[in-house]
Amino acid sequence: MGFVSSCWLAKSCNLLKHRTAMLIVLLSHVRGVMVSLLLLFNLFFWLLFLTPFILIKILLPVRGIRKPTDAMLNLFCAAWASCNTIYLQWINKIKIDVQGVENLSMKDWYLVLSNHQSWADIIILQSVLNNRIPYFRFFLKKELVWIPVFNLVWYALDYPYMKRYSKAFLEKHPHLKGKDIETTRKSCARFKDTPVSIMNFVEGTRFTMEKHNKQRSPYQHLLKPKAGGIAFVLAAMGDQLSSILDVTISYAPKVAGFWDYLCGRVGEITVHVSQLSISDELKGDYFNDPVFKEKFQQFVNRLWSNKDKLLNDLRRG
Repeated sequence: MGFVSSCWLAKSCNLLKHRTAMLIVLLSHVRGVMVSLLLLFNLFFWLLFLTPFILIKILLPVRGIRKPTDAMLNLFCAAWASCNTIYLQWINKIKIDVQGVENLSMKDWYLVLSNHQSWADIIILQSVLNNRIPYFRFFLKKELVWIPVFNLVWYALDYPYMKRYSKAFLEKHPHLKGKDIETTRKSCARFKDTPVSIMNFVEGTRFTMEKHNKQRSPYQHLLKPKAGGIAFVLAAMGDQLSSILDVTISYAPKVAGFWDYLCGRVGEITVHVSQLSISDELKGDYFNDPVFKEKFQQFVNRLWSNKDKLLNDLRRG
């Protein structure tokens, strides 16, 4: 009789544990839905404030009007990012250990380089760097100019468009050599009066073990870096940029997917920021000067080797 009672008690405990675990998972999904709805509401709420200034900037492209309009647009974007952070901290209690942001300024121009493991990286970077550096801009491909609504927002926020000619194309049209950089440089000239931060995920895609193995990456926690994109930005904006921010995002014990992040199912998140000066050695013709190209690739490879070691230390710590 005692043995039967013990078995019944053990089964009851296991059933209770199973149901408790299911309830916890269900509650995390409810949180994820709540956060998603709040983020969508927040997006459309601030779009209402942005729209009048977007129209003013499009219809009245005068420098005297442009500067205060830019200030208001950046203010609303920063407020949007701040609200996103508040929602995530309020509902999911997500805490991020931030290192190296003491000497940053809203008055400087930055090139932000980061590793990329999850779509949550963008929200994390916003949370950590918002109101510490100017609002982010991404380089956009020229083809994206035709996307309705978004193209107006990107235009109003002065997102720079990147136009790249292939080597084969330039061989057939040599008179266009260097025109791609010049076009992008003109696009970036708008930032002379307004500080910005240009964001670049150097690996070009999110890290997965499948991609890592396919690339045969020499790094333990990173994919191979793409130096061309960084060189392109420095060639177009090198004289405007104040410094490079080398950002390392670490998740422990495992990488949090975007839905996991919205649901609050994350472990420890550490963001380490290093500020690097932009020397003349980093400015050159990456696409036509083989000597400069080799030196620049060595610089990026060293940067990535140090980042890989840092990720290893952070995860062990």
